[in-house]
Amino acid sequence: MAVREPRAHNEITALTDPSAIDLRSDTVSRPTPAMRQAISEAIVGDDVFGDDPSVKELEDYAARLLEKEAAVFCPSGTMANLMAVMAHCDSRGSEIIIGSDNHIIMYEQGGIASMAGVMPRTIPTQREPGGETPV
Repeated sequence: MAVREPRAHNEITALTDPSAIDLRSDTVSRPTPAMRQAISEAIVGDDVFGDDPSVKELEDYAARLLEKEAAVFCPSGTMANLMAVMAHCDSRGSEIIIGSDNHIIMYEQGGIASMAGVMPRTIPTQREPGGETPV
């Protein structure tokens, strides 16, 4: 099977192909008119107090879909990455071993250190056929 070269950074976006879901960034995809209408008509509450029905419904759906006990809504990829690091490095002063050109290092490094107190130790990213960095 032929291996396809990765797409150029801007080859496909939600701006040029409305059917695309572009997950490169929290701000790349643009809502469609139907999404904007759903947003404007949504019943909302305060998620901090657990009374936002849209968030509760989304979390319940994700938990059922993934066959998990529960799910949590993360409004951004940055927040999700920080939560993942904090779940594995459970005390301030912990260290994370991470590829030198990993997204968290390139674009979010300050968050793990300032918010979680986790220090990154980078190792050179090695490109393997499957895209993994061996540790």
